[in-house]
Amino acid sequence: DHSVYEDGVIDRKTKELMGLLASLVLRCNDCVFYHLDQCDKSNVSDEELMEVLNIALVVGGSVVIPHVRYVFEIWDELKKKRS
Repeated sequence: DHSVYEDGVIDRKTKELMGLLASLVLRCNDCVFYHLDQCDKSNVSDEELMEVLNIALVVGGSVVIPHVRYVFEIWDELKKKRS
């Protein structure tokens, strides 16, 4: 599974953002955590993350909101670990 996220025609960072988006729409917090961790390791910016969250909300609707809140919680923790 991990090899699908390696750089190819689409770079790894973009693939991880796509994985995060799919995980949000599918409402899988374990998957969200995994992809957030990988996004952090791929140097995803706050701005890039916000764009993905906006797309997830449009695609998934209001049922995605609790998972977006979870993203903010985990993203803050990941940023603290980096500091």
